Amino acid sequence: MVPPSSMDVTVGESIVLPCQVTHDHSLNIIFTWSFNGRLIDFDRDGDHFERVGGQDSAGDLMIRNIQLKHAGKYVCMVQTSVDRLSAAADLIVRGPPGPPEAVTIDEITDTTAQLSWRPGPDNHSPVTMYVIQARTPFSVGWQAVNTVPELIDGKTFTATVVGLNPWVEYEFRTVAANVIGIGEPSRPSEKRRTEEALPEVTPANVSGGGGSKSELVITWETVPEELQNGRGFGYVVAFRPYGKMIWMLTVLASADASRYVFRNESVRPFSPFEVKVEPTKPPASIFARSLSATDIEVFWASPMEKNRGRIQGYEVKYWRHDDKEENARKIRTIGNQTSTKITNLKGSALYHLAVKAYNSAGTGPSSATVNVTTRKPPPSQPPGNIIWNSSDSKIILNWDQVKALDNESEVKGYKVAKDAFSTVV
Repeated sequence: MVPPSSMDVTVGESIVLPCQVTHDHSLNIIFTWSFNGRLIDFDRDGDHFERVGGQDSAGDLMIRNIQLKHAGKYVCMVQTSVDRLSAAADLIVRGPPGPPEAVTIDEITDTTAQLSWRPGPDNHSPVTMYVIQARTPFSVGWQAVNTVPELIDGKTFTATVVGLNPWVEYEFRTVAANVIGIGEPSRPSEKRRTEEALPEVTPANVSGGGGSKSELVITWETVPEELQNGRGFGYVVAFRPYGKMIWMLTVLASADASRYVFRNESVRPFSPFEVKVEPTKPPASIFARSLSATDIEVFWASPMEKNRGRIQGYEVKYWRHDDKEENARKIRTIGNQTSTKITNLKGSALYHLAVKAYNSAGTGPSSATVNVTTRKPPPSQPPGNIIWNSSDSKIILNWDQVKALDNESEVKGYKVAKDAFSTVV
């Protein structure tokens, strides 16, 4: 008389699927329900399913606190000893979106990250918003970041995350939302470190005092690691007697330094000083170019033009992409030289380079890392089938051309040599 009817419901709702019949009361009647082809066990599945109705001619099914997993086909079967009937209904369950998939960091700079991901199931309600969350070793849990998602091809989304801290390791995840609610987050992306940049935060609470006779004690609060913006972080401590023009400088190449003591017997007790503490600056404007398959040249700018005399030279660190940075090779320049050539490299290989200034106190902070790829190696095969003829004062040579392999540089000419004399053709 009243069969179950198909319904469209939302997660968390409770409904009743009716199943009411007329029958010969001299016959016993049995109601059974199946869900997606499986008989419902009301004892085992009692948290969500219950037989209701209260009459022998009614076998209604109540579903409490409906979840996404309850979507599907429900069949009510009514049986006596002489006959059986059934009626079916489809239940559509709408809910928050499922977790997005394959969150990937496609590109990362010092303050931004380009992400992409695939949408998860929308659970019968279109996604209206994506929220990107980030986590670092310094954060407490996941935190939302500012992005503007864009649909790429109907299947992939992208977003640019802004406002990141340089030289901090990040991982990201994506959460989808629709009119029903916010879904479960995606799996985290791989962890990537942002690129290095110049320090922007200065030490706080610079003060001092409390030393013994002829001592100037200078203290400050260290800059947190997540705001140091790069490797080799340190401090420049500048101080001068009050009213004087010239600053005295010292470099502390330690991120943990928070105290410096200047000792000088000529300093009178209670002499006032002006003091400032700032992060040391690495070499800037790093540029590298490939000269050949084995040589590259790297250029940089001095980090402290007004104090170049304090710099004794520069240290260039370089390593191949397939190698570990801790195994990098190093070369040093002397004086104010701001370029150098690196030789004996592998052809057609990607190299990373960074530059530090140094003096008698050690090396300063590292510059940002730059990349350069060496040129392809020269042709490995010599010209073949060489034939020569001579007449009077001329020698005529002929040879087969050399065809460079895919991993070799293009042939641009040939060098002909005889004893100590040579010519290029």
